[in-house]
Amino acid sequence: MGHSDMTIDQTKAREPLAGLDLPQAINQSAKAVDAVLEQVLPSPQGPQGRVQEAMRYATFAGGKRLRPFLVLHSARLFGVDDAHSLRVGAALEALHTYSLVHDDLPCMDDDDLRRGRPTTHIAFDEMTAVLAGDALLTVAFEILADEKTHPDPAVRIALVARLAEAGGHDGMIGGQVIDMLATEKFGVDDVINLQRLKTGQLFEFACEAGPILGNAAAEDRQRLRAYAREMGVVFQITDDLLDVTSTAEKTGKAVGKDADMGKATLVTLLGVDGARAEAEKRAHAAIAALGPYAAKAPELSGLPFFLLDREA
Repeated sequence: MGHSDMTIDQTKAREPLAGLDLPQAINQSAKAVDAVLEQVLPSPQGPQGRVQEAMRYATFAGGKRLRPFLVLHSARLFGVDDAHSLRVGAALEALHTYSLVHDDLPCMDDDDLRRGRPTTHIAFDEMTAVLAGDALLTVAFEILADEKTHPDPAVRIALVARLAEAGGHDGMIGGQVIDMLATEKFGVDDVINLQRLKTGQLFEFACEAGPILGNAAAEDRQRLRAYAREMGVVFQITDDLLDVTSTAEKTGKAVGKDADMGKATLVTLLGVDGARAEAEKRAHAAIAALGPYAAKAPELSGLPFFLLDREA
């Protein structure tokens, strides 16, 4: 959707939503999904206890839990019980955490710090980190396949299939491969494609999970997917901006790494001001994509600009 296609009042869209405390809503959602993760993740025991401990170490390292937040509020649009959407959010967070554990490995981004503390391979060792990531990936599908997530097997299968697609070779993993190969020769379109795969696909699953859980129409899935696609770009641009403008103390991870590795991002291609402008355009596009749901779900319509203004 182009900038000129927007039918909403952009000035109004930029204003804080009356009566909505978005940070509090995000915090409440995070606590709720953490309670589910506490139940579904194994407690360390027996000779395999070390990898189970590493799974929990990586998962309970903090974070805003934005992806489960999106599952929760997209599902509420269709009258889905929170107990079901929170389990989907927990599964998604397990898969997302696996990706972070592997992303931090020496063979990938070689990061020592994640969310303000040592990365999993530093706190444990590389072997344990690889296996903990593998275990988190598999437990994600174990959660989705459980009838506690939804009584209808067809819904559970649809969730499993969509998450496998989002996290696989044509989704997050495909984006990671492109990211590892990204150079200064990449153009804007190349970077946008990378981001829509590596980051955006899990956001798209999060927003599609609501209509899947609610057995909603294909049009509802498409609308929420379009919203997530734009919002995922906003998230990644702001993440790249923080890599340039923020500090490790604020972000909880190393900064300046993209430049050091010669990676192309929208910040390196457009500059700080140009990247901010692109992110703002995408934020407006995300809200426009929601259409009638923008007013029904202020948590969703408020999130793009919340991301744009974040400092960590």
